[in-house]
Amino acid sequence: MKNINIRKIYYHLRHRYFTMNNVVMTIALLVGVGWAWASVGAMQRNYDLQKEVDDKARQAKLLELETQSLAFEQRYFKSSEYQELALRERLGLADPGEKVLVLPPNTEAAKNTDTARVTTPQVKATDEPVSNYQQWMNFLFGGNNKEMK
Repeated sequence: MKNINIRKIYYHLRHRYFTMNNVVMTIALLVGVGWAWASVGAMQRNYDLQKEVDDKARQAKLLELETQSLAFEQRYFKSSEYQELALRERLGLADPGEKVLVLPPNTEAAKNTDTARVTTPQVKATDEPVSNYQQWMNFLFGGNNKEMK
C-alpha cells in the first residue's frame, strides 16, 4: 500500500511540478535573483567607495585651504606692518604724535561686578505655563506682539 501511495505522489509531482517548463523557469528565476542581488551589492559598494572619495576630497580641500591660510599668515608675519606692530607692543613704543594711556590695574570690586554681570543673565519668568494651543494662537495671530495689545 505504501509503495502505491509513493508511486502516485511521485507521478503527481513529476508530471505536475517537475516539468521541463517549470525547471527552466525556476533556473531563470534563480539567475535573475542572483543578478539582482549582485547588482545591489555592486551599487552599495560603489556608494561606499564614493563616500570615501568625497571624504578624501573634502579633507584635501580643507588641507589646501589651511595651507593657503598658513601661507597668508606667514607673509603677514614677514611684512613690515606686523614687525612694526610687534616691536611697538613688546617695547612699548609709540609713533610720533601718539599718546600712550596707562591705566592702573582693576580693583577686586570692579572685577567682581564684571563677573557678576556676565554670570547673572536677566530672564523674565512667567507665572503660569502657556498651553500648546495658546502658543500656536500667539504664533499665528501675533499674540506675543507688544504693539498689538
